[in-house]
Amino acid sequence: MSTRWTWHGGGLGAARAHFGEGALPWLDLSTGINPQPWPHAESLAIDWQSLPDEGALRDLERAAAEHFGCDPAHVCAVPGTEVGLRLTGDLLGQASAFHLTPTYRTHGEIVAGSREIALSEVEKADGETLILANPNNPDGRLLEPATLMAWLARRGAKGWLIVDEAFADCHEGMSLAGEVSDHRRLLVFRSFGKFFGLAGVRLGFVIGPRDVLVAMRARLGAWPVSSAAIAIGTAAYRDTAWIAATRTRLVEDAAALDRDLAKLGYEARGSCPLFRLIDCGDAQALFDHLARHAILTRPFDAEPRWLRLGLPPGAEARERLLSVLALHG
Repeated sequence: MSTRWTWHGGGLGAARAHFGEGALPWLDLSTGINPQPWPHAESLAIDWQSLPDEGALRDLERAAAEHFGCDPAHVCAVPGTEVGLRLTGDLLGQASAFHLTPTYRTHGEIVAGSREIALSEVEKADGETLILANPNNPDGRLLEPATLMAWLARRGAKGWLIVDEAFADCHEGMSLAGEVSDHRRLLVFRSFGKFFGLAGVRLGFVIGPRDVLVAMRARLGAWPVSSAAIAIGTAAYRDTAWIAATRTRLVEDAAALDRDLAKLGYEARGSCPLFRLIDCGDAQALFDHLARHAILTRPFDAEPRWLRLGLPPGAEARERLLSVLALHG
């Protein structure tokens, strides 16, 4: 497979260049981003001439903390969780670590020389830093908080538990954010763009002990996130009605897609409703088939049978996906 398609989702420009435009507009299902974003971003008044206000940044962190269910003193806004994750290895000074697979490519790069470890062998990481996503990408695996807290207890005096909760907004009550304290070697990362469908805002959060956040802020410098990110994030996190309705809608939409995929012989897996993973035998062939019909999906180098599908943005897009899948022999 082309490494461009397996590196990460969202390569629509590369897809157009490689496969052409097609008879219909491209349908990008290569990411796990809510296709129906928070709808009020464009109506907000944003001061584009002034530097981001520090008080407004603290308001954002308080609004996010209330949504996460944790103390605002343990929340630090960053320009996307990718940045926060990549700063973490240096800040913690870890010489070794394990990352639970399958997972994001970034997780293997947080600590130099980090080793892959399967869920069935996680006890081999006892005493070491352990990096994982919950819910996991790409298989949607969701681990109970009690399980993760037991793993935290086994980190020993030097190891950390680092949990990437990029998709956790879909799963109320499953976050470890409220467990973070100054006395625990626990770091949690949250993403704004996926659940709220506004990945271009580039906003994320590090939730951790205060001494780690002080070091993180020193690395980030002044004005770590834009005025637009501050305004949009604050308003969106406080829109509790939209958040509740969206959680329900995403679960319903994912269940409907699962039923339709099953009729075509594809069994979807995973607990996260923002994407569905199917085992399709030859994912390269199915990826190419869909791309020739201007539908972009996500294959994986390490798992040639897996193809990940983001949620279509509506009934018309879902029917288009299903009709093209039905044509694949």
